Amino acid sequence: MIETIYLYHTLGGIGLRRKIKELGLLLFIFVVISGCSTSNNVTLESNDSKNGNGNEGTLIIARQSDVDNLDHHFMSTINAASVTHGKVYEGLVARDKNENIVPLLAESWEQVNDTTWEFHLQHGVTFHDGTPFNADAVKETFERVLDPDLGAPKASAFEMVEEIKVLDDYTVQFILSEPFSPLLSILASHEGGIINPKTIEKYKGEVIKEPNGTGPFTFESWTPGQAIILNKNQNYWGNPPHIDRVEFKVVPEETTRVSMIETGEAHIAEPLSIHMIETVETSKKGNVYRSEGFGTEYLGFNMQALPFNDVQVRKAISHAIEMDAIIDGAFNKIGHRANSLMGSKVFGYHEDLKAYEYNLNEAKRLLSAAGYANGFEATLLTMDNKERINLAEILQSQLMGIGIKLNIQVLEYGSFVEQVNKGDSQLFLISWRNATGDADYNQYNLFHSSSHGATGNTLFYSNNEVDELIELARAETDQEKRLELYAKAQEIEMEDAAYVPVRVIENLAAVAKNVDHFSISAAGYLEINDILINKD
Repeated sequence: MIETIYLYHTLGGIGLRRKIKELGLLLFIFVVISGCSTSNNVTLESNDSKNGNGNEGTLIIARQSDVDNLDHHFMSTINAASVTHGKVYEGLVARDKNENIVPLLAESWEQVNDTTWEFHLQHGVTFHDGTPFNADAVKETFERVLDPDLGAPKASAFEMVEEIKVLDDYTVQFILSEPFSPLLSILASHEGGIINPKTIEKYKGEVIKEPNGTGPFTFESWTPGQAIILNKNQNYWGNPPHIDRVEFKVVPEETTRVSMIETGEAHIAEPLSIHMIETVETSKKGNVYRSEGFGTEYLGFNMQALPFNDVQVRKAISHAIEMDAIIDGAFNKIGHRANSLMGSKVFGYHEDLKAYEYNLNEAKRLLSAAGYANGFEATLLTMDNKERINLAEILQSQLMGIGIKLNIQVLEYGSFVEQVNKGDSQLFLISWRNATGDADYNQYNLFHSSSHGATGNTLFYSNNEVDELIELARAETDQEKRLELYAKAQEIEMEDAAYVPVRVIENLAAVAKNVDHFSISAAGYLEINDILINKD
């Protein structure tokens, strides 16, 4: 889904009082810190380590916002999923550090035919209360999410599942109503986590408040608006974590989060905005973590709104934007220019897809051909995020070059999402994080005509040929043919100038120097199971 589900936000207000407060905090940080480097392998200091080898201690993560819930069949943000995915809950399969799908609770699997997948489960695995993990647990988990009486938002992710068939205690089959090649990629995301059957029974018909899975951490408590605490699973079936405890603390102010790294009150502060990178880079206690994500930021056209229903207008705007200036100006050269709505790590990414090049004369010609030689006035929606506001202002300046006057409307996150989902927009700045690493997640949600609105297609794009290509790619079992189908779909979407790709998202966090092995997956999940906290 759009940012409401798969994007971290830095909701920076622009009032004077807040700016003064921010400045004070920044001055505090600069007084106590100096000199460090940016890296992807980070280390940091902790007051909680019990010994010098980094094998114990409490990891404290300062986060911008709280979770919406702890039930992965109802979660609406990657922020929430990062607390439980791969920590409390585990799936049949997972993604490794190279984003390849590998066995987890299923030791192996096979595709019996186009619509039947068979999974052979691990033996000797238990849930956190000692309940055995088996095929019945798998069956109950997916029957729960598909139960229409529950009304779980994630049911749509598994709508192709017709039946879960238990063959024996450790063998289960997924019977699909139609071929669906991206099944494994969905099972590897947080939607595929297996729930303790006793927990399902306890919260029958309700949102689960105390998650219970098979993962390396057990749930202790959630104090809404303050913190979530997880403890090391002493009976974990796999490689146990090095840390004993994790505290996810809610700290809305970014400068406060970053200062907690310097004072030793936190080990990780996330998300980190671009304008705070230099602060962390010049610190004594912290490093900047950076990694490329699956997602991208883009300028969206509401193709149901005048005059953006005209492809010539959309192409004119695409040619009038000087993207290199935007990457340098709005994003301080963080992230690289996108050529589609998916990052290069996503299966189905079209490396050779060509975005529109800056050509002001061609932009003016197209706008004149569309009947707008003197330009027009339009409204550009953006969230109250500093980088997005900067981007909006640069676009406003650039489009004046072809006579288009943009009125920028800055909205609070919830209002922004509501307006864009309803189609109450003309132009909007937004992003899309891919939770599965498969192009289907982008293509079906963002471009299929059945996905208009909140599902993801806030462009209100509709093209019968693209619909057919997306559906064929879903059903195709030959992965090379899938790549060809997705490439063709992306070429048509670009020819239709349905959007303007801006940049590939980078995952950013401030991490204390005595923390080793922290990472953020391309999908945006915090990965903490291998973390070591070292003493100086």
